[in-house]
Amino acid sequence: MTAMPATDPFDGLELWFLTGSQALYGPETLDQVAAQSAAVVGQLDAASDVPVRIVARPVLTSADAIRRACLDAAHDDRCIGVIAWMHTFSPAKMWIGGLQVLGKPLLHLHTQANESLPWSTIDMDFMNLNQAAHGDRELGFLQTRMGLERKSVFGHVSDPAVQASVGRWARAAAGHHALRTLSLARFGDNMRDVAVTEGDKVEAEMRFGVSVNTWGVNDLVDAVAAVPERQVNELIEQHLEAYDVVDALRPGGAQHESLRVAAAIEGGLRTFLADGGFGAFTTNFEDLGGLRQLPGLAVQRLMADGYGFGGEGDWKTSALLRALKVMGAGLPGGTSFMEDYTYHLGPGVPKTLGAHMLEVCPSIAADRPSCEVHPLAIGDREDPVRLVFDAAPGPAVVVGLCDLGSRFRLVGAEVDTVPPDEPLPALPVARAVWTSRPDLRIAATAWLTAGGPHHTVYSSAVDREMLEDLATMVDVELVTIDAATTVAGFRDRLRWNAAWYHLAQGL
Repeated sequence: MTAMPATDPFDGLELWFLTGSQALYGPETLDQVAAQSAAVVGQLDAASDVPVRIVARPVLTSADAIRRACLDAAHDDRCIGVIAWMHTFSPAKMWIGGLQVLGKPLLHLHTQANESLPWSTIDMDFMNLNQAAHGDRELGFLQTRMGLERKSVFGHVSDPAVQASVGRWARAAAGHHALRTLSLARFGDNMRDVAVTEGDKVEAEMRFGVSVNTWGVNDLVDAVAAVPERQVNELIEQHLEAYDVVDALRPGGAQHESLRVAAAIEGGLRTFLADGGFGAFTTNFEDLGGLRQLPGLAVQRLMADGYGFGGEGDWKTSALLRALKVMGAGLPGGTSFMEDYTYHLGPGVPKTLGAHMLEVCPSIAADRPSCEVHPLAIGDREDPVRLVFDAAPGPAVVVGLCDLGSRFRLVGAEVDTVPPDEPLPALPVARAVWTSRPDLRIAATAWLTAGGPHHTVYSSAVDREMLEDLATMVDVELVTIDAATTVAGFRDRLRWNAAWYHLAQGL
């Protein structure tokens, strides 16, 4: 099964809801448990914050039933995770065998059927039925005893905060599923002599599930050459409708041929990726073969459709981008390949100018992008077509994935995107300007200390909680730079984490 970008990346995905109890309560009580469990599932399934279907499974009262339910979840491709709730009291030893074979993201929902206690009528029958307060603690102990990574959410399911937290976890589970089923095509190798874009592709497939393989760029050239004129014309019509295309690129314009070349590259890329079942890809300006342009417009539009991308052969960022594209699908904002390019250190508040030659996704644009053609000093090809825009202002996260040799690390930073201090008429690329939390000096120092990469994923749709959930699911360290970060405290955290991961790998 291969994950491909789609209009709705959540279509067909499910979270299974497992309710724990035990046989000693008798059939009448268990019928009530089943009915109340169904009501909880119904509230979650109807919540607008939860993007995938929540599926109620039969109430579990024995070790054999629990193990079978977890095995079924593990082997069902539709199931991307499990939500567990101990409605009454389910002795946790019954869950050992099931949790050992589950192998999918786990959320422990600590809730109860009733929001308020019926103070005037509460009796022991009510107490026997509604025991989640200590039933869930029993499961919590076992999960900790087994060393299971999971998310715990507390509160009544009618609470919007509970629904939102479950929804964020569900999005992270969908991103995790996308990684587990992702095929990534590299056109050529990574940029020569660059350290951070190297990495262990075997370990990446073991850890994340993504399959990374290289294809000759001239395989793509053949696909571009096979694109029919009809498809080129259709793509150009899309460009004219979606963007402010400069006169020189419009039909009859002096550089219209450049737009046709860009459209052919897009058509070839789409065909190659679709035929190969790829959900992400990389290019490298040092290895363009017979391509007439460095792919710019094509890459931007494919990212907007949900594909992962990394420049200069950066497959780690490409895979990460695909996961975050899925996680943020349908939310306000956008997600893009990005690079910390240069700084404004003063006057005023220090800022970062993020860009990357041509390849920034228009999903983050503040306004309708302009479609332009300009020279590019690298790549030794014809002037490439690209979309030019400023990123929309507002909060965002910037996250990078690096291979430390012994393990992977995610480095994240919370930022605030702002308009440029002045117009940028001489910079014909898509870009984002942001201020860092707590400030640029601390944030940049912390990023360097963590060994964070210069290629990143920028997202105004995905938030920190989703990143934390994803990191838990893939069992990879995440260090986040935020308003409370200090350089000394951040350095200590890295040291503590290093000791922890070294011990964990050795046990």
